[in-house]
Amino acid sequence: MKDFRKLRVWEKAHKLTLDIYQATSIFPKEEIYDLTSQIRRASVSIPANIAEGCGRDSEGELLRYLRIAMGSSSELEYELLLASDLGYIPSEKFEMIQANLVAVRKMLNALIQRIKTSD
Repeated sequence: MKDFRKLRVWEKAHKLTLDIYQATSIFPKEEIYDLTSQIRRASVSIPANIAEGCGRDSEGELLRYLRIAMGSSSELEYELLLASDLGYIPSEKFEMIQANLVAVRKMLNALIQRIKTSD
């Protein structure tokens, strides 16, 4: 069992989620149960799956949850693109969030590769 709070990727994913909540707070009210909710759930899923994987018994289980986090990051990437195309996120905010998401994805991939090669 690992302490997820000590992982830089978790810290960055948590910060990304906080940024997502702030950015989606200005979405149209009719999106509250649709795109706003979807984006928030996908963003929360990333650090939550990192945390859950760290609480599991084996490296194999940790890898499984890190891969789920990676899948959630792909989902989030699309949903952010959609929100941007719909004009819900200002372009500067979108660029900043997108850059942070890319950084999280790279960190997740590096951690996955490191765990796979340590087996």
